[in-house]
Amino acid sequence: MESAAAGGEPDGVGTWEFEAEPWPYETGSWVFVTLPEDVDEEVRLRSGPRRGFGSVRVEVSCGSSTWSTSVFPSADGFVLPLKAAVRRAELLEVGSPARFTLRLL
Repeated sequence: MESAAAGGEPDGVGTWEFEAEPWPYETGSWVFVTLPEDVDEEVRLRSGPRRGFGSVRVEVSCGSSTWSTSVFPSADGFVLPLKAAVRRAELLEVGSPARFTLRLL
């Protein structure tokens, strides 16, 4: 999984671009991407107080879709859930890399 940290925005919060492969959760109805290690580390360092389940609020873009959501901590690093509507709109498939832009809120 490749990533290229785009660095902080002028507001000092942070925005990153990365490529990741969607993967299905055990049941198959949920699909996620795992943040690359360098982006995961920056999110951990720059995020403020965590919300429920240790989540961090973010804004994400993929293709022409932009949405607000949360990333959640896991054993492999933060994971980003991909809504079915976004997967359909952007033709995202499990195992096929896609480019994302993530911004802390």
